Order: sequence, then structure tokens, then C-alpha cells
Amino acid sequence: MPQPPDLHVVDDPAAEVARLLAERARSGGSIVLTGGSTPGVAYERAAGLQPDWGGVELWWGDERCVPPDDERSNYRLAKVTLLDRLERQPHEVHRIRGELQPADAAGELDQALEGAELDLLLLGLGPDGHVASLFPGSPQLDVEDRRATSGPPGLEPWVERVTMTLPTLRSAHRIVFLVTGREKADAVVRAFAGEITREVPATLLRLAPVRVEAFLDRAAASKLGAG
Repeated sequence: MPQPPDLHVVDDPAAEVARLLAERARSGGSIVLTGGSTPGVAYERAAGLQPDWGGVELWWGDERCVPPDDERSNYRLAKVTLLDRLERQPHEVHRIRGELQPADAAGELDQALEGAELDLLLLGLGPDGHVASLFPGSPQLDVEDRRATSGPPGLEPWVERVTMTLPTLRSAHRIVFLVTGREKADAVVRAFAGEITREVPATLLRLAPVRVEAFLDRAAASKLGAG
């Protein structure tokens, strides 16, 4: 039986997530990062709170198939907002090589994930309910025999994607969403209060053996409980 998500509606969710990241960096283990402007703010603050990430193994839940210096790259976002600000780098950085052919990059990630344990998984939420690069109705949602896969996007930017699969995402010991903005309010209701469905891929994370946590600002949470 899926557990209801643990929802935290706060004034500054990026600050709360920054603290979680800094705590995990201090204790060591593995962190899976996501893309987006709000996580970028959290990464900057986490670097300020804990500049030594030497005990951490770093992953990304998904990546756009672009070079690492491309503005659309999730890796580039983390490099600028987090890695370039650290005094001590993570002992392993598993960058998804978006410059490769998508299937090759996915295969490389799949191999790297063999035997890996993911301690903290950070996720965003798309306005269509997508998570990582798993979009509504996508055939990638059905991939269960690999740890990573590739496929087309469901939203801009229109570039191929590489993503961890649902079984991989659901294997994380702690699953945390960071969602802000009124434009995400409908998706928040569907993802965290609606039925579990392939049409809202974020709901499928609620089938994980751990309780999903979500840190929301008041705008993103504005339609929860309505009606």
C-alpha cells in the first residue's frame, strides 16, 4: 500500500533542501542531483553550508543530450552552482555524458549504476507531472530491465534525454522533491494528492518502499486541499 507523501509547505524550500544536501555531504554516501533553477539556488546554499563534499559520490537522475558546457546541461548547472564553489570535490562524479549518442550514454550510466546505492535522490516536478526525463505516457516508463534508458523529450528543450529508470529512482533510500511556483500548482495536486497513474509519472515514485518527501513553497502548494 503506497504511503501518502510527506509534504512540507515552507517559505523557502530551497533553503530546506540545501540543509538536507549539506547534511548528506557531511555524513557521506551518494546524492542524485536534478536540473532546474530552484535546485540551482539550493546547490549554491548547500556549498556555503558544507564546502567539503569529499565523502560524497555524485549522480544525476537525468541529462539532456548536449555537451557539458551547454547551457541546457544539468551537469553544467551543478558545476556552476555547486562544484565550482566547493573547497573539496566529491570523491566520485558520475557525469552523464550527454555528448555521446543517447543510447551509448544511457548504457554507460546503466553500467556505472550496477551495485550502486543511492542515499539521497533530489527530484523536480514538471508542469505536466514528469519526473527526471520520464514523461507522461512515455515508453521509458515501462523499462524495468535496465537502470538507465534514453528517449525523446516531452517538453522543451527538444533534445534527446538520458534518464534513470523508475526502478532505479524508486531504489533510493530517501526521495525528495523540490517544487516552487504557482505554475506548478496543478502538477503538485496531481503528483502528490491524485491517483497513481502513468499519465503523471511523478505519482509512480509513491510506489517506492520509502515515503516520498516534497518541499513546496506556498505558491506551488496553493491548490492542495482545494475543493
